[in-house]
Amino acid sequence: MAQVISYVNGKYVISDQASLPINDLGIVRGYGVFDYLRTYNGIPFKLQEHIQRLQKSAELIGLNLPWSTQEIEALIQETLKRNNLPEANIRIVVTGGASDDFITPPEQPSLVILVSPVSQYQVQYYEQGVKLITVQMERFIPQAKTLNYISAIIALQQSKRANAIDALYVNQQSHVLEGTTTNFFIVRDSQLITPKENVLYGITRNVVLELAKNRFEIVEQPIYYSDLNSCDEAFITSSNKEIMPVVQIDDLQISNGKPGEKTQILMQLFKNYTSCLS
Repeated sequence: MAQVISYVNGKYVISDQASLPINDLGIVRGYGVFDYLRTYNGIPFKLQEHIQRLQKSAELIGLNLPWSTQEIEALIQETLKRNNLPEANIRIVVTGGASDDFITPPEQPSLVILVSPVSQYQVQYYEQGVKLITVQMERFIPQAKTLNYISAIIALQQSKRANAIDALYVNQQSHVLEGTTTNFFIVRDSQLITPKENVLYGITRNVVLELAKNRFEIVEQPIYYSDLNSCDEAFITSSNKEIMPVVQIDDLQISNGKPGEKTQILMQLFKNYTSCLS
C-alpha cells in the first residue's frame, strides 16, 4: 500500500512521521478547529464552502487564521496530487500553535491537511436503514467545528454498546439537535423538518435542503423528542454518510421500520448530483 502524504506547517511528510510540537495548544488545551470533506470523481466536494466554514469556526473561538481561502485550497489540491487516491477524505486541521506557557496562542497557528482513501458504509445501512440513540448532551459552541469532541466520543461509545450507528444530542428543552457527526431530518406528511438553532450547518445538509426545496415543504424548526412518535421518516446527513435512512431511535420504531419514500427520493437526487461532478 502506498504511503500517505500529509501537509504539516509548510512541509509534505509521510503521515506516519507527521508531528506537532508537544506544547501545541491543540494537544495541551484542545484549542483548534477542523473541517472534513471528500472527493467525488477526484473533485473536492463543495471545497470553498468547507473552507469558509473552517474560517467561521476559527472566528467563533477567536483563533487566528492567516491563510486565505485560495491558499488553503491550493494546499489541499497539492496534498491530493501527491497522494493520487481515486477518492479521498480530506481533513483540514488548524490548532492554536506552539505555546511557551501552554495557554497563550502564538501569532502563528498550526495547519495540517490529512487525506485518506474513501471507504463505503455497508449497503444494508442504506437499503434497510439504521438505528440511532439519544443522549442528554450538547456540543460546545455548536456552530463551530472545534477539536472538542469529548461529548461525541462518549456518545459514540454509548451508541456502539446499543448497536446503533450514531447518537443524537438532546438538550434540556427536549430538542433533538443533531448527531455526533451528522445533521438530523424528519419527514411528517409533506414537510421536511430539520433543526436550525444550536446545530452545525452541515454542507451536505445544505445540499439536501437545496435539492428538496422544489419537491417538499421545508421547515427549519426545533424537533422535540415527542415529535419522533409522529414522524413518517427520519434520516441523517454528513460528508461521509451522505443521506442515511433511520428506522429506529432508542426503542422507537420509525413508521413501518423501513426507509421512507421521500428519503429514498432524496438519496437518489443526491446520488445524481454527485455523479455529475467533474
